[in-house]
Amino acid sequence: MDLHLTGKRAIVTGGSKGIGLAIARGLAAEGVDVVLAARSAEPLKAAAQALAEETGRRILAIPTDTGDDDQVRELVRRTVEELGGVDILVNSAATPWSAGAPTDLNATTDEVLRHEVEIKVLGYLRTARAVAPHFIEQGWGRIINISGLGARQANSIAQTIRNVSVSALTKNLADELGPKGINVTVVHPGLTRTERLTQRLTTQAEAAGTTVAALEADLPANSIRRVIDASEVADVVTFLASPRSGAITGDAIAAGGGVPGPVFY
Repeated sequence: MDLHLTGKRAIVTGGSKGIGLAIARGLAAEGVDVVLAARSAEPLKAAAQALAEETGRRILAIPTDTGDDDQVRELVRRTVEELGGVDILVNSAATPWSAGAPTDLNATTDEVLRHEVEIKVLGYLRTARAVAPHFIEQGWGRIINISGLGARQANSIAQTIRNVSVSALTKNLADELGPKGINVTVVHPGLTRTERLTQRLTTQAEAAGTTVAALEADLPANSIRRVIDASEVADVVTFLASPRSGAITGDAIAAGGGVPGPVFY
């Protein structure tokens, strides 16, 4: 299927590694020129250079803290200036959720919640607000927000709130921007194989005298009983970023290999 993405221009936040980088790779492989945005300049530069060499597309690295509205607006300004416009926004920048973070009521302080929503919710709002005028002017655009299956689990106050909030933001943007030719969706990855997961399992495997594959095999509790790779999440996002996805907006797409039991409708 030709996704009609050749020549499109995208911004991917959180694009220096993990799911964000996998999405940037997926888009570039379909002919998209991509701006990678993340806070750390050197890893970002290295990722952009490697991706440009791999795909032959124009890949720019623009260090950006999406917690800062001025930096976000400068990100979009530079993208438009250097690529001639912008067509796609993928919001993937987020502070990693820690397994040791507070989950109960007493431990969930105001600061804990503020920290969780500053980048993953307000950061997504800032980038959407900055690109929307360009999308509206050209009458076409795609915004894909990366959230997580934590939105469907009540195992942590702050984690659930930040992920549900991304879905709420998505639906509001979809309804407002839809008549202007702009589709907005949210993707919920589950447990995903990224550099971070592989590194953690490598350390555990060395300590336990076993293999990464053996440890990974014990992790998944999804319907297909295997860990989803970041490239598989990227495949979903790449389709949603394309003109072929015109019938989908405002909805959440789960990309975690299925949740056994509950019926989501």
